[in-house]
Amino acid sequence: MKKKNLIVQAKLKKNRNLIWDKKIQNIYRIFRDNLFKNIKKEKFCIGVSGGPDSLTLAYLSKIYCKEFKTKFTTLIINHNLRKESTNEAKKIKSLLLKKNISSKILIWKGKIPKTGIQHKAREIRYNLLLKECYKLKINYLVLGHHVDDLVENFFIRLFRGSGLRGLSSFNVVSLADKNNIKIIRPLISIKKKELINIAKKVYGFFIIDPSNFKEIFLRTRIRNYINNFKREGFDLNKVKLTINNLQTSEKSLNHYYQKAINKHVRYININKCLISNKLFINESDEIIFRIIGNVIAKIGNSYYPPRGKDLKNLIVKIKSDLHLKVTLGKCIIEKVNNSYLIKKEHNV
Repeated sequence: MKKKNLIVQAKLKKNRNLIWDKKIQNIYRIFRDNLFKNIKKEKFCIGVSGGPDSLTLAYLSKIYCKEFKTKFTTLIINHNLRKESTNEAKKIKSLLLKKNISSKILIWKGKIPKTGIQHKAREIRYNLLLKECYKLKINYLVLGHHVDDLVENFFIRLFRGSGLRGLSSFNVVSLADKNNIKIIRPLISIKKKELINIAKKVYGFFIIDPSNFKEIFLRTRIRNYINNFKREGFDLNKVKLTINNLQTSEKSLNHYYQKAINKHVRYININKCLISNKLFINESDEIIFRIIGNVIAKIGNSYYPPRGKDLKNLIVKIKSDLHLKVTLGKCIIEKVNNSYLIKKEHNV
């Protein structure tokens, strides 16, 4: 047999072994069930950073699309926040191509922030991904978040004094932006170490973000605290149970939130919204807080609402200032008769 044919057969055998690896099979079933429940056979986009979680996401997405005869688009973000960003994005693209996964690099052009770099990087990433989904007329953005991310996110928000919504919002499905694009996290119940094993088997390589080890970032410090807790018998499943209980409460509260939205909020267009003064008279502080935060995020075209402290200060001003006109979250908020107008700033 010719050497070339032997090489081809060896590659086919390797791919077959990977697909039928029992651990990969088990994780794929969880991935497939979560994805099919939410998107069926519709097209979707995935975000790939080059880490083991997102590379595994790309591989499992390929299997899913082959099984259900659908398509997905792979998006790589080059946010230009580190000098290695451009080369890393190209390397990821090349690595995926070896697995017959084509991808597109989205490049952010703007000033590099001096503070809040990780928060800004996440905002850039989400905004670019969602914008591309909208451009492609695709309603689902699939991300590789795992259970370690879920727990880290819970403690970060707990550390910052988040309310019920913030503590429970990291879920399999969330509504992302004003274009009603849904974010799906089909790997949210899988541990990171399992995704690392798959990435090693499939690609033999993944990128490690050096910022993951810098203690100047809160996320890194939280991650280190959690690792220390694990050595003392910390159980991730108990945190997951707490988050599940909070999510159940969140669903109940969301029912009243939706009713208040229908009563007091009217969108004039994608850049303007009117909120009735009755919202601040008839509804609870939590409902007011959520509505104002969500409206500002939607009008300002941001994945995240403003920080809780800023929102609370704004609500105090709304209730006390009869001639209010302030800016927050790329929006102008001003009193107009018996309502409050929230509109997008023109220079953003």
